[in-house]
Amino acid sequence: MNQIKTVCVYCGSGPGNNPRFTEAAIALGKIFAENNVRLVYGGGSVGLMGAVAKSTLDHGGSVTGIIPEFLRARENALTSVQEMIVTPDMHERKRLMFERSDAFVALPGGIGTLEELVEQVTWQQLGRHSKPVLLANIDNFWEPLLSLLSHMRATEFIRPTMAVDILMADRVDEILPRLRSAAARTPDSAKELAPEVARRL
Repeated sequence: MNQIKTVCVYCGSGPGNNPRFTEAAIALGKIFAENNVRLVYGGGSVGLMGAVAKSTLDHGGSVTGIIPEFLRARENALTSVQEMIVTPDMHERKRLMFERSDAFVALPGGIGTLEELVEQVTWQQLGRHSKPVLLANIDNFWEPLLSLLSHMRATEFIRPTMAVDILMADRVDEILPRLRSAAARTPDSAKELAPEVARRL
């Protein structure tokens, strides 16, 4: 049976204007720590990134931050994590985040969060991996994206035979059970990033 031991969280380097976003990030960090799930994230100490990482640490959990050199000052890299990896560029950051994670969760965020999420969904859609990808739809934050995906399918840019397998959770306490359930249905061999994709990153 497959287990979720590490989860990559994509989220904003700002807090947004809804207090529930930060509350969700803090709650998720606590859940990871209590379940011995290591957090893999973008390495910053501000915004939702900082909230989920600090909460994981505050509750006795383990954190790996992965940040490119040029963002260390801008996102104020969190020095208290057990492991901080500084990469030369964004491509290396994303590759390492993929390799070190059993699943991916997208909390609310901006364009960077969206880009990271969509890349994982694209690779999954193309059969390059089958690690679980989940939208944490806090206060319906991701509804516009879900509407866009429905529109893409209706206009046949997402073909009927092409699965877009994004998990959903409206509440933080649903996230880990849904990731575990999805992982349990997936053979380990299907979760690897295809070698040709890894070489291009």
